[in-house]
Amino acid sequence: MWLAIETSCDETAVALYAPGRGLVGEWLQTQIALHGPHGGVVPDLAAREHLRTLAPLIALGQQAGEGRIDAIAVTRGPGLAACLAIGVAAAKALALAWQVPVWGLNHLRGHLWSPFLTLAADGGFAGAVPDDYLPHLGLIVSGGHTLLAVIDTRRQVHLLSSTRDDAAGEALDKGAKLLGLGYPGGPLIEQRARGGRPAAFDFPRGLPERAELDFSFSGLKTSLRYCLEKMTPEEVRRATPDLCASYQEAVVDALAKKTRAALQTGSFRSLGLSGGVARNGRVREALAAEAGRRKISFLAARPEHTGDNAGMIAFAAAIDPPPRAEAQGMGLKIDPSLSLVDY
Repeated sequence: MWLAIETSCDETAVALYAPGRGLVGEWLQTQIALHGPHGGVVPDLAAREHLRTLAPLIALGQQAGEGRIDAIAVTRGPGLAACLAIGVAAAKALALAWQVPVWGLNHLRGHLWSPFLTLAADGGFAGAVPDDYLPHLGLIVSGGHTLLAVIDTRRQVHLLSSTRDDAAGEALDKGAKLLGLGYPGGPLIEQRARGGRPAAFDFPRGLPERAELDFSFSGLKTSLRYCLEKMTPEEVRRATPDLCASYQEAVVDALAKKTRAALQTGSFRSLGLSGGVARNGRVREALAAEAGRRKISFLAARPEHTGDNAGMIAFAAAIDPPPRAEAQGMGLKIDPSLSLVDY
């Protein structure tokens, strides 16, 4: 049985995963209320909160595992260095105390595999990911990352493209801040957009060239700021639903177009969507439509597994274990610049 620890940013999470059985339990302590008044994550506050909440969550996991923990998986990057250090230190200490191996996994690798966790939970498979879903194209969309990656038929991961500047989630959060909506911004923009017109404002799409698979959202933010500067506060208030709908549609359209272009680069059998922004209903709808056009399976992470969570870390370790040599010893390194193919 795997015990997983996730402390990369502002969620303290622990999970248990038993191969062939699935998730045994998940425990998560969110910090949204703590960081909300600051308009974003404050690293020092996040680290202190991890210190306060991680041990009790691990105790719950240990109790649920009834002592049958065979290995530990922990997020080793990317993320906030101080927050990562707390999770890694706890994992190393437990590994020494329990005399079990510890794996350090890339946070993004967890996100990439998380749509398959949904499939496994629904009874789609009990062991390895079925060949019917490979090669797989995955879109990870979060506050810190926006990228496309491939899981090939050998279950090896390849980074296809990423963002050249801001991530989609960051653009949504900063757009909400410009509109005075609060934090976290993505859900607030989605909520206000429901009564708005997506074509009311013509916001730009970064890197529109079809052959260019990278993303860019910095220009979108700037465009919204210039737009708001030309409006009175009353005009902004009246137009907020249209502004949110148009701004959100610019993000969704960019994600869908780049994914569509990426799907044309190979013979994919499934399309996955994960990361915090994957909770957005409009994003899920657009990506499902892209998969439908190609007549391939669409796998979206469950809402509880879109944000930072330990369930995806445990699942990734169990379904896609690193080379055996990586399991020897406890000398993990914290490196926020780790690439997606690193463990």
